[in-house]
Amino acid sequence: MLLATLAALALVTFTLSSLSPIDPALQLVGDHASAGTYVQARHELGLDAPWGLRLGRYLAAAAHGDLGVSRSTGRPVREDLERVFPATVELATLALIVGGVCGVGLALLSVRHPHGLIDGVARLISLAGNSIPVFWLGLIALFVFYARLHWIGGTGRFSDAFEYTVDMRSGFVLLDAARATVPGALTDAAAHLVMPVMILASYALGNVTRLTRAALMGEAGKEYVMLARAKGAGPTRVLLRHMVPNVRGFVLTVLALTYANLLEGAVLIETVFARPGIGRYLTTALFGADMPAILGATLLIGACFVLINGLTDLAVRLADPRLA
Repeated sequence: MLLATLAALALVTFTLSSLSPIDPALQLVGDHASAGTYVQARHELGLDAPWGLRLGRYLAAAAHGDLGVSRSTGRPVREDLERVFPATVELATLALIVGGVCGVGLALLSVRHPHGLIDGVARLISLAGNSIPVFWLGLIALFVFYARLHWIGGTGRFSDAFEYTVDMRSGFVLLDAARATVPGALTDAAAHLVMPVMILASYALGNVTRLTRAALMGEAGKEYVMLARAKGAGPTRVLLRHMVPNVRGFVLTVLALTYANLLEGAVLIETVFARPGIGRYLTTALFGADMPAILGATLLIGACFVLINGLTDLAVRLADPRLA
């Protein structure tokens, strides 16, 4: 099913790219090229072949890791993605850790003290996290905390003093800054990373809080909870020892889907904060009508969704014996 899903994603993406009004051959040779040059460019790009043959060639090449050559950078798309994707993974992972831990904790407090102040705050945070666009929050954060208060770093990965002195071998800015021998590089990298992480974490916090709270509230009125209370178990023990184990599979699913959405949402945050991840790479490809880069980045994000869903199914089965 995972392979079928990936094949369907590639089919839909390739079909949409074929329907694009932009002619790649004309874009390559320019408006003033001769008819012969234009025909030769179409032949070299394989655009004169039937649609089915072009699709088969693309799928066969993609199965071997060949995603074509980016017209924007002039490098293989695979190499570009290997260079930019670690930055997106780092950003999304840190956001999930912050938002997931805080979201689960806030949901537990909300269920432990229902219909009170904490519960009201939890519902307000979950509503805000799911309603306010992350790109708007990013722009406001840059204006307030960077332009006005100067509390955080600005756009990019580093300040100008460190941008070209740190060797970005792994693509993970915190790891490369820590390994560098440049004093202050790690602090500067963290200052530039904290706000994008917090903005993305706000979405994760709202999503995890809302769904975890709803799942726990749904367990509160079940018979096993009433029995535990009748036997003298306290509210905290009932919550942690009885209710939480019954929703851990659901919470794992929520965290996994949230992580997949964070990888996608990083497209907007990386554009706002000018961070060199897959989001900025894809945005540049879209503005430049770079179809190989667009197809490659879309397939990579889709493959992440499929892989995360598959691993989550396995993890849920291991966490919940009832599904084994």
